[in-house]
Amino acid sequence: MRPFPPSVRCASAVLALAFLPLAAACSGPGLRYPEAPTAQQIDFYHGTPVADPYRPLEDPDAPATRAWIEAENRLTERYLSRLPGREPIRRRLTELWNFERFGVPVRKGGRTFFTRNDGLQDQAVLYVQDEPGAEPRVLLDPNGLSADGTVALASWAPSEDGRLLAYALSSGGSDWREWRVREVTTGADRPDRLVWSKFSGVAWAHDGSGFFYCRYPAPEGDELTASNRDQKLCFHRLGDPQEADALIWERPDHPDWGFDPEITEDGRWLVIDVSQGTERRNRIFYLDLERGGEPLALFGEADASYRVIGNQDATWFVFTNRDAPRGRIVAVDLDRPEPAAWREIVPETADTLRSAGLMGGALVLHYLHDASSLVRIHETDGRLRCQVELPALGTVSGISGDGRHGDAFFAFSSFTYPGTVFRLDLADGSTEVHFAPEVGFDPADFQVEQVWYPSKDGTRVPMFLVRRRGLEPNGRRPVLLYGYGGFNIPITPSFSVANLVWLEMGGVYAVANIRGGGEFGREWHQAGTVHDKQNVFDDFIAAGEWLIENGWTDPSRLAIRGGSNGGLLVGACVNQRPDLFAAALPAVGVMDMLRFHLFTIGWAWTSDYGSSEDPEQFRTLLAYSPYHNIRPGVHYPSVLVTTGDHDDRVVPAHSFKYAAALQKAQGGRRPILIRIETRAGHGAGKPTSKRIAEYADLWAFLQHELGMPVPEFGPTAAD
Repeated sequence: MRPFPPSVRCASAVLALAFLPLAAACSGPGLRYPEAPTAQQIDFYHGTPVADPYRPLEDPDAPATRAWIEAENRLTERYLSRLPGREPIRRRLTELWNFERFGVPVRKGGRTFFTRNDGLQDQAVLYVQDEPGAEPRVLLDPNGLSADGTVALASWAPSEDGRLLAYALSSGGSDWREWRVREVTTGADRPDRLVWSKFSGVAWAHDGSGFFYCRYPAPEGDELTASNRDQKLCFHRLGDPQEADALIWERPDHPDWGFDPEITEDGRWLVIDVSQGTERRNRIFYLDLERGGEPLALFGEADASYRVIGNQDATWFVFTNRDAPRGRIVAVDLDRPEPAAWREIVPETADTLRSAGLMGGALVLHYLHDASSLVRIHETDGRLRCQVELPALGTVSGISGDGRHGDAFFAFSSFTYPGTVFRLDLADGSTEVHFAPEVGFDPADFQVEQVWYPSKDGTRVPMFLVRRRGLEPNGRRPVLLYGYGGFNIPITPSFSVANLVWLEMGGVYAVANIRGGGEFGREWHQAGTVHDKQNVFDDFIAAGEWLIENGWTDPSRLAIRGGSNGGLLVGACVNQRPDLFAAALPAVGVMDMLRFHLFTIGWAWTSDYGSSEDPEQFRTLLAYSPYHNIRPGVHYPSVLVTTGDHDDRVVPAHSFKYAAALQKAQGGRRPILIRIETRAGHGAGKPTSKRIAEYADLWAFLQHELGMPVPEFGPTAAD
């Protein structure tokens, strides 16, 4: 069988899907939608013909596509500009967003590095403190690198002695990175420039001579859509041109393998995490930097998840879910790495182990308990030293520490607790605030609760409900339901200025921890993948039904939102239950489930989705693919699709084709709009100004479509 189904152009065929005549559409409240470029495109998948009339929109730079983008943006702007809530929402977002915030510090060579945003800066600025107590100074300010704020500091890593900084820039939201090197003392850049790097950090050699990193071959064709395969692990020696970089490892026999390099704290071992797409099962190889040679397998089979978290000489501490779906810590000796010789240090618990580190001679373990963080500190022999007291039900992130210090740093946030940096004493687990932001609201005005509801098959699913204190069910509350449900990623409590404004508007914010995510370990994740993906949609739909049945809202006041895999979730649920929702906000979604694997890194998602190249998986994908299950004449909810024209992770063609098809099919009068951000990608690095403008549009759209009053911000009663 050929690697993917052949395409055929013909004027007539038996179609797997029905599409309306390809002409300009007129629908919604006086809206005339732009005519999208079309083709009589039919693909045959395992003998099944499937229409793809909006295939021309896959070329983002074609004149017809650019004209359609401009026309759609004009239509969307015309609609949104008339909404009375847009300007007061934008003002309130700007007011609340204007607060100082810091990243988690990283210490190297006696220096401390951290990011800071003074409030409304488009991009955070990197600072360095040369010694404890010294005044921090600006090391790198990306805000001056572009007029529109769309060049972002995507990644950075100081050398072990703190003298040099490797940093990566991203332009226009792209996943492509250009690595550069800066002298920390002078702030001057060295001539080093490394391109065609993506999904890679750097690992500095401890002598500061250079660093390990990963790159792809230069893309063939459009760099924003071409498939990314054949990653190579290289070593860049400072001062050399990139073409002179040493090739450390490549696997042309496994073009889908990806590498993540890390050097052990003693500087001797290069640890190579080998992944295959987004599959959580991985391999670990290592290289003795003193002896050289070829990388050797520590865990050569991708039969579980493995992560080396530290070593004591030739004994390595490993976080794994082998024989422990929720994770455990084992000790592995390099001369006997087989599982029979492992020593279990911290066994699996009822909570889900999400991350671990060897810091200050102790194991620092981050767990999830019912989708909220717990942090425990263990001795290296496994004995529990203490559990860290956290300030609220929320999320720990960015734990940063090493073997040279008896403390570490971490960030904590929750729905009503802005991101705060804490210093953690590893000896007794005590914490102190290192930096706390000042945001113009009172957390006491809001409340959070967690409820559990049954899904279609009886599975119990948790959901967070956030609202103004005293706001009770009355059957008519405007509710925004959020979900993700994929790739073993947990959705945990976190602070968002935008969500706070939604709460101030009188809305309820609901977060459903549906299957496919990482809240409850490997089994919870796998229960929402490939042929079980429908469980994800069932869980989300059941959340909406629970909110209605328990008196919070009704279908005229219920909206749904999700991004990326969550955009797929929203698109599928709109198709399956258009009667249940009044409005939908799918962002940068995976909407064409038959062709996603053909673009950029899309092939990597087949571990969660499957592939249309497999006959059985094709049938599963076709059954829920958002683009392919739009039905002409259905009364769909109000929909505002968002994407970026530089999104090279989920290429914008997904959203383009979905929006064009939905506009054509809409049988009711509710609007179907698409907002296409230019010079923007999948979301990372988006300037603050663009984020504020986007949320103002989203919330104004919901305020109008859900029949909410025009917001007047300030102290108001719950009702």
